[in-house]
Amino acid sequence: MAVSRERASLDRLLVHEGGYVNHARDPGGPTNKGVTQRVYDSYRKGKGLAARSVKGITMPEVYDIYDRQYWDAVKGDQLPDGIDYVVLDGAVNSGVRQSVIWLQRALGAAYKGRVDGVLGFSTIEAINAVNNHDALIDRICDIRLNFLRHLNTWSVFGKGWTARVSEVRSIGKSWASGGTPQMASFMDGGQAKGFIEDAQASPSTAPADAAIGAGGSGLGVSGTLTGLQEQLSPLSYASEWVTRIVVILAIVSALLLIGGAGYRWYTNRKTARLTQALGMT
Repeated sequence: MAVSRERASLDRLLVHEGGYVNHARDPGGPTNKGVTQRVYDSYRKGKGLAARSVKGITMPEVYDIYDRQYWDAVKGDQLPDGIDYVVLDGAVNSGVRQSVIWLQRALGAAYKGRVDGVLGFSTIEAINAVNNHDALIDRICDIRLNFLRHLNTWSVFGKGWTARVSEVRSIGKSWASGGTPQMASFMDGGQAKGFIEDAQASPSTAPADAAIGAGGSGLGVSGTLTGLQEQLSPLSYASEWVTRIVVILAIVSALLLIGGAGYRWYTNRKTARLTQALGMT
């Protein structure tokens, strides 16, 4: 890949990240130019410098952080044109490991290693075996967007994330095709961090289990009442009331069993979709 791709990628990424933000729903917390306070504190400490607000971060520091902690981490110099930028943007927005997981999943059968978020030799080998880089970029972006949809903050930042991923897709494919992509645009909300720690929780099966248990118990009771009815058959009046109770109880129990089974199917299906979207299979 071209040596100059890192700076060109960062110039577009920094437009997406914008300036200083501290949104209450953003798990990144105080962030400036895409660098969180936590990352900045770690960087300053490693340099033997005193901690300070990320508001005061300088551009040389920004470029140094991106070079060391993101570009080098995703092995940008070893990735094909366009894919380098797409993986870098995902790494800054959702973490290096998560972005590499998206890449590994997008490689499909070409990748023989574990989907572990570590960009090693087997991942590079799989990328080099792929001829259609436009299609690979599409798959990476589709997987990324599906992941973001399953975060608790999607209702807040979903519009911005959707616009950002769409533009990342376009820019990446333009580079992959040998063209010169447009400059990026800032999308409000698109700069919010999308971490897996903020993923939606799997739905509980407790209501389904309770309904199925209650339905089974109800059918058991109705069976007991049926036996009682036989004993009361000489007393036609009492037997008639028992019959009504048995019928009602049987209907309610059956509805509970059916409803519980249906809800359990729904929760299992939703959990499977969530697991797949988050790459936890």
